[in-house]
Amino acid sequence: MRSLSEQSLRELGGRSSVLTRQKLDHIELDRLLGRLELSRGAEQRRVLLRTYRLVFPHAFAEESVLWPAIRKALPDGHALTLRVEQEHQEVNELVVRLETLESEGPERDEVLRRLVAVLREDVRDEEHVLLPRLQAALPPSRLRALGLAWEVVRRTAPTRPHPVVARRPPGNVIAAFPVTITDRVRDLLDLAATASPTRTRSGLTTASTMVAHAAHALERLPVMRRGEHPSTARGDDAERAE
Repeated sequence: MRSLSEQSLRELGGRSSVLTRQKLDHIELDRLLGRLELSRGAEQRRVLLRTYRLVFPHAFAEESVLWPAIRKALPDGHALTLRVEQEHQEVNELVVRLETLESEGPERDEVLRRLVAVLREDVRDEEHVLLPRLQAALPPSRLRALGLAWEVVRRTAPTRPHPVVARRPPGNVIAAFPVTITDRVRDLLDLAATASPTRTRSGLTTASTMVAHAAHALERLPVMRRGEHPSTARGDDAERAE
C-alpha cells in the first residue's frame, strides 16, 4: 500500500474522492502548523484559531463517516480507528489546556509543541495506514460517495474542542447538532468582539462565555458519551480540573 502523499489525483479516485478531500485538508494543516511554529503573540492566536476551524470539523467528519466505514470494511478496523481516536482525544485535551494558558511561557510552549507533534502524527497514521487500507477495501465509486457524505458533515460540524463527547456513534452523532450550534454562535460572538470597541467587546465576550458554559453542560449529559471507548473517555478528575 502506498501513502496518500505519494499518489496522484487520479490514483486517489478523483477530486470528489474522500481520499483527495482528506489529503487537501492535510496539506493545509501542514501549512498552518509551519506558520504556527514561527509565530508569537496575536499572530499565533490567529493561526491557532484557523487551525482549530480546520482540525475539529475534519476530525468530526472522520469519526462520523470514515471510521465507521473502516470498522465495517476491515476485520481489524476497530483497532486501527481506535489509535486515531486516541490522538483526536489528546488533541481535544491539549487545546482545552492551551486555552487556559493565556500568558506565554515554558508551560504553554510545551503544550503547543505537543499539540503540533500529535497533529502531525495523526496525519501520518491516516495517510500511511488507515486511508490506504480503506482505499484497498473499497471501489472508487464508494470512496466518492464517502467523500460527499464527509464534506456535508465537515461543513456542519463542531468547530471547537469537546473532550467529554464520545469519539464514536451514537454519542458523537447525538451531540453534533447542539454542540455545533453553540460553537458557531461562539464563533460569531468572538469574531464580532475582535472588531468592536472595548465596552461592546466586554459584553460580547461575556455572552460567548455563557454559551461556552451551556455547551459544557450539554456535553456532560450521559447520552453524549454513549459508544465511547474507555481509552478515549475523559475521566472525572480531568473534568474537575478544567
